[in-house]
Amino acid sequence: MEVDSDVPMSGFSALESTLRRPSEEINKSINGLVLASTEVAYRNGDVVDTPGLASPTFGDGLVTQHPDILANLKNRDTSEMNQDPGVQLKSASFADSSSSVGDEITVGDIAWSVPIVQPKLLATGLCYDVRMRYHCELEAAKPRLDFHPEDPRRIYHIYRELCQAGLYKDPQFDVPIIDKPLERIRARNATPSEICLVHHANHYHFMESTAATPDEDLVHLEKQYDSIYFNRLTFSSALLSAGGAIETCKAVVSGRVKNAIAVIRPPGHHAECNRPMGFCLFDNVSIAARVCQADFPEVCRKVLVLDWDVHHGNGIQQAFYNDPNVLYISIHVHEDGTFYPPGPFGDHMHCGVGAGLGRNINIPWPTKGMGDADYLYAFQQVVMPVAYDFDPDLVIIAAGFDAAIGDQLGGCFVTPTCYAHMAHMLSPLADGKLVVCLESERDRRKQEPQPLAWFEAINVATGRVFARTPKAITKKQQLCDDYDMIELSVFRDRLSKSFKHQVLATTNYADAVPLLVIFHDPYHHQTGPEAARLTDAELYDTLNWYRDWAIKEGFAIIDVNFPNHIADSDDVDELDYDKELETAKHLAERAELAVYLWENYIE
Repeated sequence: MEVDSDVPMSGFSALESTLRRPSEEINKSINGLVLASTEVAYRNGDVVDTPGLASPTFGDGLVTQHPDILANLKNRDTSEMNQDPGVQLKSASFADSSSSVGDEITVGDIAWSVPIVQPKLLATGLCYDVRMRYHCELEAAKPRLDFHPEDPRRIYHIYRELCQAGLYKDPQFDVPIIDKPLERIRARNATPSEICLVHHANHYHFMESTAATPDEDLVHLEKQYDSIYFNRLTFSSALLSAGGAIETCKAVVSGRVKNAIAVIRPPGHHAECNRPMGFCLFDNVSIAARVCQADFPEVCRKVLVLDWDVHHGNGIQQAFYNDPNVLYISIHVHEDGTFYPPGPFGDHMHCGVGAGLGRNINIPWPTKGMGDADYLYAFQQVVMPVAYDFDPDLVIIAAGFDAAIGDQLGGCFVTPTCYAHMAHMLSPLADGKLVVCLESERDRRKQEPQPLAWFEAINVATGRVFARTPKAITKKQQLCDDYDMIELSVFRDRLSKSFKHQVLATTNYADAVPLLVIFHDPYHHQTGPEAARLTDAELYDTLNWYRDWAIKEGFAIIDVNFPNHIADSDDVDELDYDKELETAKHLAERAELAVYLWENYIE
C-alpha cells in the first residue's frame, strides 16, 4: 500500500487537603528500576512464588536466615497454586525476563541450588496497524490545509517519527536502531463480548451494519450523528483500534513489556455505551481496562485512567461512573458546559455515584488558554495525591494532544515539555505499568504534521527507550556555552563529591533580579549504535524551553542536576543493595543541598 508523505474552588481545596499524601511518599524516586515480585527456583526446577517478599537476598540474606522456609516449600503441594492464573502469569514473566547465576546453600545435610535472579530490562511496547487508516471520509479528497482533524494520516506521522528516531525497525526507514527498540504488539479485532463489556449490543450491531451499507447511505447516516463519519471499512478499523488497546494493555499487565504506547485510531473517549460521537466509535480505553480486569483479576484490580485530552471524555466517565475500582481523572476545557461535548457532565460536581463516588474527578478549565503552569499545578495539587492514594495496578493515559500549543480547536498552550513531565510524574505508579493510548491529535489544518507533543511524552513515559545517563561534564559545557553559566562550588564534605560539576548558575545569580532554581534528574541520552557520536545538542533535555524563557525575561538561573548515584553508594555490593535505603539517602542529600544553596548562594 502506498503511504502518505507527509468542583467549586473550595471543593478542590477540600479534595486536595483530604487526599494529599505525605511528601516523602509523593517524592519517591522515579529513576530506579521497579522490580516485580521475586521468584526463586529450587532444585526440583519448580518456580515457587514468595508473596510479600519484595526483594529477598541470598548468601547471608533471607533464605539462610530462615531455613524453615525451604523445608516448608520442599513439602508444599504446588499443583493447585500452579493452576492459579496469577501464579502462572508471574511464572511466565519470570521465565521470560530473567536470567540466573547459580549459588549453593546448605540446610542440614541437603545442598540446595538457589539461583541469583538477574532481572532483564523489559522493552517498551508499540501497537500500530496500517489498517486503522482505512477509516476515512467518503467525500472527495480535500486540500492539504483543509482536511478533517481526525485524519488517517495522523497515526502514520507518529509511527514514522518513531521509526526515524531509531526506536523501531521498519524496512522503509534506513536509520540506526537503538539497543533496546520498541517491541511490536500486534493489533487484533476486538470480539463482540469484549466490546459489550462497555457498549450495548445494539451499538455493536449498528456499527457492524455499516460494513454493508452503500456509500450514499453512509454519507446521509453520518449527518444524523455528532461529529462522525463512516465508510464500509470503518467497522473493521474500529475493531482493530479497540483490539489494539486491549492487546497493548494485556502486554503490560502480563509482564511481556514494561510499558507501552498504542498508536491507534479511531479514538474512543467520547463513544458512549449506545452511540458514537466526537470522532469516536468504540471506547477503546474503557474496553481495554475492563478486559484486563476480567482476564487478570489477581494482578489488575484497580485501574487509573488519566485523560488529558482538551475535551472531556464523557464515554469513559459513563463507563466507570459507579465503579470503585477505576479512578477516572479528566483535565479539560469546560467553559460552563459550552465546550465540546456540551452539557454539565464534565463539571467538578460529577464525582461518581454509589460505590464509585469519589472515583470520578473532573478538572474543568473555565476557559481556553491554559498552559503548562495550569496543568502542572493540577497534577501536583490534585492528580498525583489522589493517584498515590488510589494505588492503581495499571495506569492508562487517554492521550489526546489537542491541548498542545498551536492547536486551533483546543486553544490551549501546553508544550511538549509539559506533556513529557506529566507522563514522567505518572510513571512510578503501578510499578511502572503505564500504557499511553492515543485519543485526539492536534488540529493539523493550521500547522505542520510533526507530532512533537506525542513524541516527547512517549520519550519520558517509556523510560526503557532512553537510558538515564548523567553526562554532567559534557552537558555542563553546553550550558556554559549556551547560557553563559558558571559552576557553583559546594564546600561540604558529604556533598562535595556527589555534586561536583552538578550545580551551575548564570553570572547574574547574585543580582537583584528574579531567580529561577531548577532541580532535575540526569539528562536523557539515547542509546544505540550511534550513541558515541551524539553531540551535546542531541542530549534529551526538556528544560531548555524554560531556560530560554528565563533568559529572555532577564531572570537569573541556578541549575542543579541530581546524579543517579550518591557518593557513598557507588561501591555498594549488588547483593546488599537496598532500594528504599538508597532512595532515602538521595532525598536526604537533595534536601541538604537545597539548604546549602539557600544559605550560601541565594539568601
